[in-house]
Amino acid sequence: MATKISPQQVKELRELTSAGFMDCKRALEETDGDIARAVALLRERGQAAAASKAGREAREGLVSSYIHTGGRVGVLIEVNCETDFVARTDDFQKLVRDLAMQVAGLAPRYTTIESIPPDALASKRQELAADASTKDKPAAIRERIVDGQLRKWYEQVVLTEQPFRDSDQTVGQLITDAVARIGENIRVRRFERYALGEEL
Repeated sequence: MATKISPQQVKELRELTSAGFMDCKRALEETDGDIARAVALLRERGQAAAASKAGREAREGLVSSYIHTGGRVGVLIEVNCETDFVARTDDFQKLVRDLAMQVAGLAPRYTTIESIPPDALASKRQELAADASTKDKPAAIRERIVDGQLRKWYEQVVLTEQPFRDSDQTVGQLITDAVARIGENIRVRRFERYALGEEL
């Protein structure tokens, strides 16, 4: 016999994932009411849906600004979607604001791993390989150590790899979830962060 799913369970799952009512109900039915498994299932489906939209052109969107309280840090960010209609929705505008606040707070340098200039990546890899704690290791292990350190570096300097606020989600996963929810391809095209007195 199928587990009876209460409206309260569906509401809780919707608050956790922002997925649609029927999607939440189906996910709970398929996981016998297990919220954690339902979240994972919805995330998997969202990523699959987002992957199918990734190739679609995103030329609409918003250029937005965020000035942190006190006026010492400011951000300009461009986030693209496919239609002007979506760009005007509260959901999309909230995402753009969240992304601008992320840039203000954690100061990433690049939008994605792919956007890191090849020479900057090669230089960082060289720097990590030349580190005293790495260079004395056997070659096969050295490569794995450098790869692990690069992943940690990505979490600091790449927007989509950074943890989003106090969640176990990366910014990339936040965007993927938004793509699945909104139904359009979304990408951060560029951003600029200004800090008072920087480079003086």
